[in-house]
Amino acid sequence: MTRKQKRLAVIAGGMGFILAAVLLVMFAFSQSVAYFYMPADLANTPVAPETRIRLGGLVGEGSVVRDTGSTVEFAVTDGSTNAVKVKYTGILPDLFREGQGVVTEGMFAAGTNIFVADTVLAKHDETYMPKDVADRLKAQGLWKEGQGQEAQGQENSGKQAQGKQVQGQEVKATP
Repeated sequence: MTRKQKRLAVIAGGMGFILAAVLLVMFAFSQSVAYFYMPADLANTPVAPETRIRLGGLVGEGSVVRDTGSTVEFAVTDGSTNAVKVKYTGILPDLFREGQGVVTEGMFAAGTNIFVADTVLAKHDETYMPKDVADRLKAQGLWKEGQGQEAQGQENSGKQAQGKQVQGQEVKATP
């Protein structure tokens, strides 16, 4: 073999190795992909049974039914008339409650309209404030009951913009 042929063989082997690695990675990703749907999306384009998806929306008011053991049934809605019945067996997150945002992962059971979830993630809004911070604001008289955290965050951001300080600490709003 000439020097040129050896060089081409090494390059071809390296390209083959890279191609094999890329194909293996793509295959692995295709096996773990779960597309995100909302109930309105499912009403417009149904998903084949036993296709793994993520279903997101709000937990319907009055829809949580706890069976014996750790099985829970609830409805996921997106604020429209569309709702998807979900069945989950396991321990629910602490933030799970009616009216709260939720993302479930699983698949529709064959022959039914019930979404069988194997993972439930409860979402909180971006105005979350830790309890100790809220208690401190209440003690300082900056927290007004009944306004909620969103209004409180707006009030705090106004005070931050004015540059006021409370007991030596600048008031900062959560983003």
